[in-house]
Amino acid sequence: MGRKRGTQGRRVNVSEDSGSRKAGIIIGAIAAVFLLGFGGLVFLDSRQKAQSAPPGEVKTYDVGPAGQHTEENVDYDQTPPAGGPHNPVWQNQGFYTEPIRDENAVHTLEHGGVWITYQPDLPQAQKDRIKELVDGRTCMLASPYPDLPSPVVASAWGKQLQLENADSPDLDRFIRAYRQGPQTPEPGAACTGGIGSPS
Repeated sequence: MGRKRGTQGRRVNVSEDSGSRKAGIIIGAIAAVFLLGFGGLVFLDSRQKAQSAPPGEVKTYDVGPAGQHTEENVDYDQTPPAGGPHNPVWQNQGFYTEPIRDENAVHTLEHGGVWITYQPDLPQAQKDRIKELVDGRTCMLASPYPDLPSPVVASAWGKQLQLENADSPDLDRFIRAYRQGPQTPEPGAACTGGIGSPS
């Protein structure tokens, strides 16, 4: 009872045989769960890296060394500027409904700020979207800017991206990549306590 003869006359315990199968199934299931979990982590990690990677259309500019302060107006090479000599006082982070001085905004870029400039006649829904991106976030700055080369332009120190609208996922990617990012000349510097009262 409970035993059967093997193919060569050897007796095999049926309960031991089924126990070995169960153990094999459990081990296989654990291995499958591990592999699925590991694959999921790899997928999520690669997706997160792709989302935080800067858009391919970002332009990089040589804006010279940081820390060049001047009280004078500066004739910048980019519109709007993406770095260079700037006023000793930075522009306070926040959303502005009136244009601000380039020289103060550039100082905010030096501190790791992202400056979103928009055409003054941009539709209100687009302005509201930009305000959502800026309000309550460290080192985020936005203001209208006449004669922009595109409806919306995002700038960081030495980096710039032209956009057709504020709903573009590339704007979010730009912010994730460059707000207080590796290009920041003065990481940890404040984006408050300067000049300006955002709306």
